[in-house]
Amino acid sequence: MYTAKAGTQPVWDEKGKILATVQYTYYTRDNITDLARRPLLISFNGGPGSASVWMELAYTGPKLLHIDDEGYPLQPYGVKDNPYSILDVADIIYVNPINTGYSRILDEKADRATFFGTNADIRYLAEWLNTFVTRHNRWSSPKYLIGESYGTTRVSGLALELQNAQWMYLNGVMLVSPTDLGISRDGAIEKALRLPYFAATAWYHKKLSADLQSRSLESLLEEVEKYTLDIFLPAVARGYSLPKADRERIVQQVAAYSALPIAVVEQNNLDISTSLFWKELRRGDGYTIGRLDSRYLGIDMREAGERPDYNAELTSWLHSFTPAINHYFWNDLGYRTDVKYNMFGPVHPWDRSDDRTGLSLRQAMAANPYLHLMVQSGYFDGATDYFNAKYNMWQMDPSGKLASRMRFKAYKSGHMMYLRKDDLIQATNDIRQFINETLPKDNQAAKYE
Repeated sequence: MYTAKAGTQPVWDEKGKILATVQYTYYTRDNITDLARRPLLISFNGGPGSASVWMELAYTGPKLLHIDDEGYPLQPYGVKDNPYSILDVADIIYVNPINTGYSRILDEKADRATFFGTNADIRYLAEWLNTFVTRHNRWSSPKYLIGESYGTTRVSGLALELQNAQWMYLNGVMLVSPTDLGISRDGAIEKALRLPYFAATAWYHKKLSADLQSRSLESLLEEVEKYTLDIFLPAVARGYSLPKADRERIVQQVAAYSALPIAVVEQNNLDISTSLFWKELRRGDGYTIGRLDSRYLGIDMREAGERPDYNAELTSWLHSFTPAINHYFWNDLGYRTDVKYNMFGPVHPWDRSDDRTGLSLRQAMAANPYLHLMVQSGYFDGATDYFNAKYNMWQMDPSGKLASRMRFKAYKSGHMMYLRKDDLIQATNDIRQFINETLPKDNQAAKYE
C-alpha cells in the first residue's frame, strides 16, 4: 500500500516574495517507521520544458500507462497498476519545473532568467528541494536523483549544487538517456560517434547484410564500437589527407555497418547526419524512422529529402500519455484545476551557456565517497545515443579513479526504454539493484581508504 499526494510548493526570491509555484506528485509507501533507512528518489524529466509525466506513468511509479508490450498506444486511454514500480525500495517525488505540468510563474514581473537556463534551473530547484525535504522530514533519508534526457543535465548539476549550496549529500544519480552534459565533442568526434547507433538501428530493421544481421546485437556493437574508435575516428580526422584506397575501404565499411548506400556515404564525406539517416534507412520502403526511438515508423509527403517531416515516436507517445495524465490527476488523484497540464511548456529562450554539468557530477562524486552513478540507454535512441552516453562517462573521469562507482546499462529500445515491457522489467530491476547495492552497510564510513 502507498499514499499519493499531488501538490504545489512555492519558489521564493531572496526577500521571501513568491515568484512561482512548482507542482509535484509524492508517493510514499505506507507503514514505514524508519525514514532514516527509507530512500527518497527525486525524479525529473527533460526538454527542457517537459513535464515529469513520462517516468511517472510509464517507469518507476505505481501506475502504468495503457500501451501494448512494445510501447504503442491503445484505447481506452488510461493507467493500470504497475507491478514493476520501484516503490518497494524507495519513495518517489516527481517534480515539474516551471511551465511544465501544472507549474507556473505567478509574478508577472518575475525575471524569466531566474528559471530558464541550465544553471538557473539547477539553482532554483536546489533551493526548492531543500524546502521539500525539510517539510516532509526526509533529511535523514538516503537520497537519489534520476533524470531523463535534459533531466540528466539537470540532475548532474543538482548533484553538486545540492552538495555545495544546500549541504545535501546523495547516494546515487541515475541518468536515463543522457545528453552531452556539457562535454565537448565537436568535429571528428561528433561525426564518428554516431556509427554504433546507426548499426544498432539497421540491425533492428533487418537492413544489414546476412553475415552482420545474423549476429547478436551485443556482439555486432562490440565490433562496431572498436572500429569506430580505432579506425573510423582517425579516418574522419584525416579529412582529405586520407589516402584514396583507405577512404574507399572505410566508405564501404561504414555503408555496411549503417546499411546506407555507398554513394550516400561517399557523397557526404563520411559525415552522415542523424536526420539524413532517419530519412534514408527505409526510404526504399516508403518510411522514415523515429528520432528518439528508431523502432517507430513515419510516412512523409515526399520520399525525397534529407530529413523526416515529423518525429514518428513523439506523436505516438503524446497520443497515449496526454489523455492518461489528465485523466489520472482528475480522477485518481483528485487534483482538480483549470490550469492546463503542459506536456511541453514555454521555457525559451533557454540559456545553455557555461554548461559544466558532467564535470559537476564528477566533482560531486569525488567529494562524496557514498555517491554512485548509473547510466541507462536505449540502443535505438538517435537523439541521445548510447555510445555518446558511454563517451560521457569516459570523459567525466579520464583517470578512471571513479570508475568502480559507475555502471552502464543498455536496452533493446529507444529513449524511453521502459515503454517496451521486457526493458521495463529489466530497467526497474537495474534501479532496484542499484539502490540496494549503494546503500551503505551499517558503520560503513564515507571515506577513501
